[in-house]
Amino acid sequence: MVKKEKNRITVALTGNPNVGKTTLFNNLTGSNQHIGNWPGVTVEKKEGSRSFKGYDLKVVDLPGAYSLTAHSLDEVISRNFLVDENPDVVVDIVDASNLERNLYLSLQLLEMGVNLVIALNMMDVAKSRGYHIDAGQLSRLLGVPVVPLVASRNQGIDELLETITCVAEGKIHIDRLKFSYGHEMDEEIAKLESAITAGALSQKYTSEWLALKLLEEDEEIVKKFEELKPDGEKVLVVKNNSLAQLARIHRNAAGIVIADARYGFISGLMKDVLKKPAAEKVSISDRIDRIVLNNWLGIPIFAAILFGLFQLIFNLSLPLLNWINGGFGRLSESAAGIAPDWLGSLIADGFIGGVGTVISFVPIISLLYLGLAILEYSGYLTRAAFVMDRLMHRIGLHGRSVVPLVLGLGCSVPAIMAARTIENPKDRLVTIMVTPLISCGARLPIYVLLAGAFFTAYQGLVIFSMYFLGIFLAILFAWLFRKKLIRGESGHFVMELPAYHMPTIRSVLIYTWLHTKAFLRRAGTIIFIAVMLFWLLDYSGVIEPIGRAIAPIFSPAGFGQWQAASALIFGVLAKEVVIGAFGTMFAVGDGALGEAISTQLGWTPLAALAFMAMCLIYIPCVATITTIKRETNSWKWTGFVIGYTLLLAWAVAVLIYQIGSLFIA
Repeated sequence: MVKKEKNRITVALTGNPNVGKTTLFNNLTGSNQHIGNWPGVTVEKKEGSRSFKGYDLKVVDLPGAYSLTAHSLDEVISRNFLVDENPDVVVDIVDASNLERNLYLSLQLLEMGVNLVIALNMMDVAKSRGYHIDAGQLSRLLGVPVVPLVASRNQGIDELLETITCVAEGKIHIDRLKFSYGHEMDEEIAKLESAITAGALSQKYTSEWLALKLLEEDEEIVKKFEELKPDGEKVLVVKNNSLAQLARIHRNAAGIVIADARYGFISGLMKDVLKKPAAEKVSISDRIDRIVLNNWLGIPIFAAILFGLFQLIFNLSLPLLNWINGGFGRLSESAAGIAPDWLGSLIADGFIGGVGTVISFVPIISLLYLGLAILEYSGYLTRAAFVMDRLMHRIGLHGRSVVPLVLGLGCSVPAIMAARTIENPKDRLVTIMVTPLISCGARLPIYVLLAGAFFTAYQGLVIFSMYFLGIFLAILFAWLFRKKLIRGESGHFVMELPAYHMPTIRSVLIYTWLHTKAFLRRAGTIIFIAVMLFWLLDYSGVIEPIGRAIAPIFSPAGFGQWQAASALIFGVLAKEVVIGAFGTMFAVGDGALGEAISTQLGWTPLAALAFMAMCLIYIPCVATITTIKRETNSWKWTGFVIGYTLLLAWAVAVLIYQIGSLFIA
């Protein structure tokens, strides 16, 4: 029941991956959402709010999970929130076009005893395939409310909200499902329940759920009983006896017997609630997949999509970029005459020339995230993982590693966090170590600036080459690490292929705005502080001696000037600061910054290309370094990433310049 005095309902959204959970979350909360991390782990936590009929709904979007038997970090987080935080209502989003598979998680939620509402999403897809689902019968058999909806079209949202509030108020009675796991299994479950009832854990969890988790040999639950002395030890003795008895009867692990019982129940359920056509139609998704998942065409199509994305981003953003640059240029000229001189320099060179130059790239960043949102919400991002799976296995990696690598095109921090879905620890570690080689959105302003100044006729191609170089190096070093450094078998790859969807404008815009807002927040905090610090050191004459001391290291790469070395040093704080540092040192707007680099530093196009490669590869930004440390829980591996990326960046930059010089007089 809801605590009336607080007038608040906590709603947890859960479900399998790719069931439209994010779309539903966006429809429920709109822009009233924020992203943080779950306590103790660098895993994204999305929360939002919604007012409905006098209630303040707090909506928590849990990571997607196929099961609540905790294997991956996603599943651990989802389960721990459900059992520890005890939300008022749990909404299980189920893909109506894949009902049988999705209901496995629903049964596990029912076993936990939560206040469950099933949101039967993608009813339009099910209908297009000729499926008829009796939602009322499904509700009666499971004993919980079932609400049909099409989240992508905002259909059924009000009905879902009404059901949530009624369940929270106790107006809808939930008659929790009770089904048999088989006579022998039921007997052993009953024995364990009797033993558990006497323990302290039964006050927090249902005894039936604890009994099932013990028989499934769930490591976290077993550990809880091991820590609970002496009652826990007695329960574990009963558990071991039960497992031995069941092994003699079934000649199979108890967890497998329990899973078979669940699937058997679901199979019987389907006969009463789902009717399929005698001959199922070949869906549009299947027709498209015959092309995009083709062994020969899949990877070229993936490369073409990425190339087209970057060409589109550049061509669409260029007019806005020039307009913003013109505005900042005029502001800089006006501020230059402010007295005293240091204040005029601070405003014109530091704030406008440095921070303003970074902010001018907002259109490019926004369009990048807009493109990534369309790839993700359309269902293609999952296909990219399948397309690359064969190649990933050849280099000793997991097909699921492709998802973090593609997400790295936006930002390395969430990309590295996405590696938590990889169950094999070695696959996960290698993925984390090579993800920083993928070119993130923060490097894009550097490419755009230099490509526009030095490669006018081939800007799009040059920018794409940087992304291609990052992907190539990530694959190459993943193979090297797996063969020489972190050996072992790669895990198996199983991922649901969702039906293709037309992304909703609302979801795409929310995704784009949240990430653009994060970029602006960085510009207003980390980047602002870094650029102001750089201006202070530059104005006081401190930065030049430091830059001159380091610059000779980069001479073989063609950019051995103290300005370039100084910009690279501060770029470790945030890659965007490289542009801010140049803007501060040359005291010109971005429209003239490329020309200033060309004339004042004497760079050739080859030197500019080498510098771009350096910025692509060398030491990850501070935020990424921190995330690597938290995800690996190891300073050794974090230090290794810092060291190998720095050495690799220098080597690649030198090779580009020296080999290129052999062909260019």
